[in-house]
Amino acid sequence: MMYDARPDDPSWRAAPDPDGDEHDPEITDEALDREPALPQGFLEWFVVSQTVIPAMLYLPGSQAYRLPLRVGAYVVAFIGFAIWWFDRSAPNDDRHPSQRWLALVLLYLTLMIFHPLTSSLLAGVAQTLLYAAIFLPVFWAPAFVTEPRQLVRLLAILLVCNGINSMVGVLQVYDPERFMPSQLSLALSRTALAAATYIGPDGRPILRPPGLFDTPGAVCGPGTVAALLGLVFALEKFAWWKRAIALMFSLAGISAIYLSHVRANFVVTLGMMAVYAAALLFQNQKARLTAFASLGAGVVVVGLTASTVIGGESIRQRFSTLLAEDPRSLYYASRGQQLETGFAELASQYPFGAGLARWGMMRGYFGDRSNLESTEIWAEVQPSGWLLDGGLVLLGLYSLALAFAAWYEWRLAMSLAAQEDRFWAATVAAVNIGTLALVFSFVPFITQVGLQYWFLEGALHGAMTRRPRRT
Repeated sequence: MMYDARPDDPSWRAAPDPDGDEHDPEITDEALDREPALPQGFLEWFVVSQTVIPAMLYLPGSQAYRLPLRVGAYVVAFIGFAIWWFDRSAPNDDRHPSQRWLALVLLYLTLMIFHPLTSSLLAGVAQTLLYAAIFLPVFWAPAFVTEPRQLVRLLAILLVCNGINSMVGVLQVYDPERFMPSQLSLALSRTALAAATYIGPDGRPILRPPGLFDTPGAVCGPGTVAALLGLVFALEKFAWWKRAIALMFSLAGISAIYLSHVRANFVVTLGMMAVYAAALLFQNQKARLTAFASLGAGVVVVGLTASTVIGGESIRQRFSTLLAEDPRSLYYASRGQQLETGFAELASQYPFGAGLARWGMMRGYFGDRSNLESTEIWAEVQPSGWLLDGGLVLLGLYSLALAFAAWYEWRLAMSLAAQEDRFWAATVAAVNIGTLALVFSFVPFITQVGLQYWFLEGALHGAMTRRPRRT
């Protein structure tokens, strides 16, 4: 356990609650100043590793080591599982409600390795291990996070990592000669690079910023997290300069989304803000809700203005289509067709799955291209990926795991006795609801985005399991 702070510790203080709750523990700025600024313990370094390991692809000559670097970010999740598994003193009596469904997911995927249409044995095993690496943190993270303060530190580190990533993305558009990586993903064709380029001021071509990665537009993911967490931390009772830095990270996050031209992440960011605002409304936190809404609106408007100055008028035109066009038609033209194809064709053609490694990263790295019976199938949205990997069974099991997780988060945000506990539970719920929304435009649960989801879910569970509930 990294900390041993209790509500009766001097680093905590009782604060009045307008809802009538007593002895709400608040984390004071003075207490946080006494804590180490650098990450401490495996869990905090795990959060840092999720940014640092992919960021190594930013370095010159790193493309030769792309596979081990990509795999390394997921291997760390297995290291966490191994530490928890062999540490018999780690608490494991309180299980997250999604764990039973995820265990069934792993069992079913293990059976799918032997599906006759699985690309190859190696590819099938790799695909199953990828799924496991992404959701294993919900099993082991609760054993390492046992206090709300640990959860706050993890969220703060997450904000710093994603905020720096977003700032790099903004600088890549502002000064590409200095900040754009010298090498991008070798898998990108000239056509793909052309599609990832838009026209900036004075006709200058602008490549969608990758941030601390090597894929154009990838910075929009970190930007989404930084935009929300920056606003949340800007409202906390910290020193003014800490709140100013948090607000700067939020502005960098929303600006990185604008500059990457990814409208889906912009909509998701607004949805995350709406979920957090709804939690504040249900908690009757009118003053905090007003401040959050005002700051959020300011960040969205200022970010658009600054991004238009840096990236040109095409940014304003790109995002104005969200209001000018019918949202349903806009979604159908971009990702809706993929979703329709998944349910209309894949579900009926492969009700129990099409075999593993028929699509995605594992297909590219480990698939057997000589296996003509197991040809590649394209999938751009998560339901289609689940249908290919395990059919309606996998789609149902994983959907149940996510549904139980979402309900558990919201119940915590409403039922915890301490006001501060409810705030942080609402923060995790808002971040994770954004990941859930991405399943209709992306494949988050086969990437680090899904790993972050289950890690935060496990950390929230561990931090709040033993916290008092409202009577």
